[in-house]
Amino acid sequence: MRIEAYTQVQQIYNAKKPAKTQEKAKTSSSDRIQISSIGKDIQTAKNAVAAAGDIREDLTAPIKAGIANGTYQVSGESFAEKLMRKYEEIESL
Repeated sequence: MRIEAYTQVQQIYNAKKPAKTQEKAKTSSSDRIQISSIGKDIQTAKNAVAAAGDIREDLTAPIKAGIANGTYQVSGESFAEKLMRKYEEIESL
């Protein structure tokens, strides 16, 4: 086994490697982005959703008023039925 040949082989491999730092400095390119019409529509929809409130005041205002007045009544049977329906939906997935 010849150990001195290793350095010669290493020099050959290093000679063939391109200099990455020099190439990057020489070439300058600019990246451009082009958004399709579908992408623009999606962005418009996302902006509209972000601008909309999380709470629908038209639905929550009467409930809040009923709670504040003490007139809001919840049927235990109705609540239990809705809870069981939701549970069955989750279990069927």
